[in-house]
This record gives sequence, C-alpha cells and structure tokens, in this order.
Amino acid sequence: MVVIERKGEMDPKKDIDNAWWFCLKHMRVEHGAGCPDKHRMGPYATEAEAGNALAEAKARNEAWEAQDD
Repeated sequence: MVVIERKGEMDPKKDIDNAWWFCLKHMRVEHGAGCPDKHRMGPYATEAEAGNALAEAKARNEAWEAQDD
C-alpha cells in the first residue's frame, strides 16, 4: 500500500496507535489496536480512507486488469 503524506496530518506509518484500518474479518473500520494485521488493510490516516479501502482496492485491481488486456 502506498500512503501519501499530507502536510500537517499524521503519518500512519509512524503514528500507528492513531491509525485507521479496515478489518477484513469483521468488515468494519478499526482505530488503533484491533485485529491482527493479517486481517486488516491499512494503515490509513483517516476513518474515511479506511472505510473506502475495499472500493479503492477494487478500482486498482480493475485498472491493473485493464492494463493487462
């Protein structure tokens, strides 16, 4: 995953306790410590970014498949 750092915002790679995640086991957004990382997508800087994780992954997969064609 590529994380884009924005000026004035947290860096989820450095501030992992305040990062947001999308749990694939429970299909919900988590904040900070939660399920094991093997069940999660992230980290994300915001709850909204984590909530959009599946849609973003789907869009990327479709774009990559289109490139392969």
